[in-house]
Parts: sequence; structure tokens; C-alpha cells
Amino acid sequence: MEQVVSVDRNTLCLFDVDGTLTAPREKIDPRLDDFFQSLRRKVKIGIVGGSDYSKIAEQLGEGDDVVRKFDYVFAENGTVQYKDGKLLSKHAIQNHIGEELLQDLINFCLRYMGLIKLPRKRGTFIEFRNGMLNISPVGRSCTLEERIEFSEIDKKEKIREKFVAALKEEFAGKGLRFTKEGWDKRLCLDLLQSEGLDAIYFFGNETSDGGNDYEIFNDPRTIGFTVYSPEDTARLCRELFLSDASHES
Repeated sequence: MEQVVSVDRNTLCLFDVDGTLTAPREKIDPRLDDFFQSLRRKVKIGIVGGSDYSKIAEQLGEGDDVVRKFDYVFAENGTVQYKDGKLLSKHAIQNHIGEELLQDLINFCLRYMGLIKLPRKRGTFIEFRNGMLNISPVGRSCTLEERIEFSEIDKKEKIREKFVAALKEEFAGKGLRFTKEGWDKRLCLDLLQSEGLDAIYFFGNETSDGGNDYEIFNDPRTIGFTVYSPEDTARLCRELFLSDASHES
């Protein structure tokens, strides 16, 4: 079904990173990079990723290139916020929840993961970020092939789903939020809704229940689209914003 949209620089296209603009943990294809920069001449563009800024920069640019190439950059699921190349805010998890609860959480995770048996385990099981903890039963230093292997096992055994359930039970009422992939990306909408934008179009590949794009995809403040690859994202944006129909009122 054809959809006609209004195109102007008061419209924001907000993108997930892994699986949406790049292959997981890989660099963006230069041709796609050029395409999204051409899209930026028509609409504002932004990203909201679960990784920290340095990892996002490795995928989408080098150094400060990322904040120059996107109107909005939200790292760590929106807990680190950039607009027009400038850092706006950075939330520190230890300031929010306190050192005692933080250590209780870390210790619980280490004990729980110590009982998980996998074909392979690698390093960095808990990555301390500004506004969140990234917890990985297989270890974030695993290779892409090992990540895919764990993902297939996880689909069958629901390792992360069970882990999240255990965390929710253990820390019920403590003001913590857990998902399989990270904390809720809707945090970035608190800023964006005050920006006077006409519309926010969100594009993500993990939009089903339990995925880290689910909440922001379904939020009434966004117009959500599910994509299946970076090429699919570009195709959809071309149809929505760069076709002749997109300029019709």
C-alpha cells in the first residue's frame, strides 16, 4: 500500500544502528552512507543505538564524524544525547541508582552468568556504560560468528529472556528496567518531543515484543517501520521521502 508523506527539514528520520544502518557491529556501506547524507538534505536524520558512542563511531564514522553527519545522536539507548554536533546530556547510572544497588546488580549478574553453560564464552560479560549496564552471557568480545552461534542457541533456549525474568524478580520495585538488548530507547523521545518536529519516523529491525526497538516502535510519538537490512532501510526511505509521491500534499 502506497503511503504519501510530507517531506521537509522539520521531519525526523530516527534510525536504530545494528541491522538497520549497518550489519551487526560492522561499518556502514559507503554507498548507503552517501544515500543517508543525501536524505539529510530533505529531512533531519538521527540515530538511537544501544552501544556507547565510541562503538557507534566505529560503525558510522570516525571521531566526531558521527555527530556532524546526523542531526541527533543518541548513544546507550538515549542516555547520552547529542544535537547538532554538541553533547547535550549524559546520564550516569551510579548517580541514578546508587553504588550499593549497582554492586548488588553486578554481583547478581556475575553469579547468574557463572551458571550458564555455553559452547563458548569470551571476555567482557558486563560492560559499564554511562547510563546503563550491557550484560552479555557469551561476552562482548566474541566474534561475529560466535555472536551468531549464541543467537541461534538463545532462540531455542531463551537464555536472555530467562535472565531478564530473573533480574525483574530479584530487583522488583528498585526502579530498574531490563530488556533482552538494553534499556528502553524511548528516553530519547523526552528530548525530541520538545523540539517542535512535525513527525518522527522510526526505523528498526528488532520491533517485535522483547526486541530493543519494540517500545519506541510502538510509542504514539513515533511512526514506526520494521526493516530487515540496511538496504531495506534505504529502499523504504527512498520510497517515503525521495519519490515524486512523497512531495505531494
